[in-house]
Amino acid sequence: MRGLAWSGLQGIPIQETNFTFRKNLLALHHYTKYMNEQKDNFKIQVNTEIGRLRKLLIHSPDSGLGKVVPSKAQDWLFEDIVHLDTIRKDEYDYYVKLLMYFLDPAKIKGKLATIDSDEADRSFFKPDSKDFHASENVIELQQLLGDVLENTAIKKKLSASVCAIEGCTYKLQLQLIETEPTELAKTLISGSLPDGRMIFSPIPNLIFTRDVGTTINNYILLNKPAKKARVRESLLMRYIFFNHPMFANYHDHVLEIPDSEHHFLRPGEELENRTTLEGGDVMMISPNHVLIGCSERTSPYGANEAMKLLFENNVVEKVTVVRIPNKRDFMHLDTVFTQVKRNVWVLLHSIASVDENKYKTPIDFLVQPEPKEQTEIIQFYKDKSKPKHFVSMEQLFEDISTNDLKSTEPVEFIYSGNGVFPFDAREQWTDSCNLLAIKEGVVLGYDRNDKTVEAFKAKGFNIVKVKDLINDLESGKANADTLVDTLILMPSAELSRARGGFHCMSLPLLRDDLS
Repeated sequence: MRGLAWSGLQGIPIQETNFTFRKNLLALHHYTKYMNEQKDNFKIQVNTEIGRLRKLLIHSPDSGLGKVVPSKAQDWLFEDIVHLDTIRKDEYDYYVKLLMYFLDPAKIKGKLATIDSDEADRSFFKPDSKDFHASENVIELQQLLGDVLENTAIKKKLSASVCAIEGCTYKLQLQLIETEPTELAKTLISGSLPDGRMIFSPIPNLIFTRDVGTTINNYILLNKPAKKARVRESLLMRYIFFNHPMFANYHDHVLEIPDSEHHFLRPGEELENRTTLEGGDVMMISPNHVLIGCSERTSPYGANEAMKLLFENNVVEKVTVVRIPNKRDFMHLDTVFTQVKRNVWVLLHSIASVDENKYKTPIDFLVQPEPKEQTEIIQFYKDKSKPKHFVSMEQLFEDISTNDLKSTEPVEFIYSGNGVFPFDAREQWTDSCNLLAIKEGVVLGYDRNDKTVEAFKAKGFNIVKVKDLINDLESGKANADTLVDTLILMPSAELSRARGGFHCMSLPLLRDDLS
C-alpha cells in the first residue's frame, strides 16, 4: 500500500484504482511515444539568414500585452500601449496564417474559411484550445512551456525560480505549483492567475522570440538580457531548451554565456560593465560566419564571451563584430539592417557608411556623435589571424555576398526611406530594416513604410499585401514554392508600436541550405 499512499490513491476502491492506473499508464505511453518520435524527427540547422525557412519558434501576443500600463510601459520596454484585439486579429494572425502556408500547409490549406469564421474565438491560434493548430513547424513557445511543466519536478523548480525573481510569497509559490500546467504556462508569461489577478508583471517582449536565442548551425546560443524586464524570458527559455523532449538531442549544443570571473566586483551597473547579449544582435550569415552587434542591448563583454564560446566549440570560423551607436533608436543590429537575397540587403543609410555620411542630415549637426558613437566593424578569426577592419556596412555586405555566399550578381542595397531624410529615420523607427526572409528574396515587412516600399519596387521586387497573398495561396492562384523576389506587406498599426518587426518576432530553428 505504500505505493498507493505515495500516489495519493488511498481510499479509492481497488477496481477504480486499477482502472485509473491503466488509463494513466496508457496516456503516459502515448505521450512518451509521441515525444520520442518528435525528438527523433526534430532537427536544428540554420546557416544563413535567407535559406528556405522550415521551422521557427514564435509567441503570439498574449493577455499580458494588453495589461501594459502607461506608467510602466518604458520599464517594460514599450514606447506605448497597444490594443490587444487589433494586434491579434487584424495583424499577428495574418503572420501565423502566412507561416502556415509556407511551413505547414496541411494545417491550413482548405480550412481557411473555417478558421476565419471562428474569428471571435480564435481557437486556431490559442495554445490552450483543443482546436489549436499545434504545428511542429510553426512552434508556439507557450505550448512548449506547458509541455515542460507536465514534469512535476521541473514545475516545482521553475515556479520557485520565478517566485525568487519576482519576490513572491512562499504561499503563492505553493499555489503556482498546484496550478495545472497549461494554466501555469499562461501565468508565468502573462503575470496573471487563471482568475485574472495580476501577481507580477507580464513579459510583453516575449513576442520578440529572436531575442531569447539564436540558432547557429546546429547550436543554440541563449541570450543574456540587458534589461530586468526580460530576465524571466531568459529563464523560461533555458528551462525549455534544456528540458523539452523536442530538444533532447541538442542539450550539449545549447550555449550559455557566462559572466567573466569576478564580474560582481565591477563598479556600477552600466551596460558597458556587464555581460549582456540579445538575439537581435546575432545573425547567422553563412555556414562559417556570424555577425554580432554591440548596441544598446549587447555589451562588448557579451560579444566577446559569445565569440569565445563559438570558437571554442568549433561552431564557426569567423565572427564579425559590428558596433552601432548606443541609442534607443537602433536597439539591435537587426533594426538597422537585414538580408533579403545573397546579393541584396536592406539597411539604414545614415549609419551604414559613417565617414561618408557624417553630418549629411540636419539632426547630425545638432547632435554630433562622440567617437564611441561611430559604427565600427572588426572581423575576428578562429585561427588567430590578424583581425580585419571594414570601413562601412556596405563593404562588409559586399564581402559576405561575394566571398561567403559566392554571389555572381552585383551587390545591391535597399535603403530605409529610400535613403532620404527624414523618411529614412522615420521608417527605420517603424522597422523598415527588420525583415524576415521566408525564403531567398521573399520577405515580410510592415505596410506603413511607404518610401522603403518604393525602394523595393525600384529594385524589381513584387509588392503584395498579405491578405491578398493568403487568398491566392488558398485558391491555388499563388504557390509558395514558386514565389520569387517579393515583399509581403503586413498590417502594422499596432504591431509597429511595439518596436519590433518580423525578424524580431521569429526564432528560426531550421532553414534549408542555400543551393
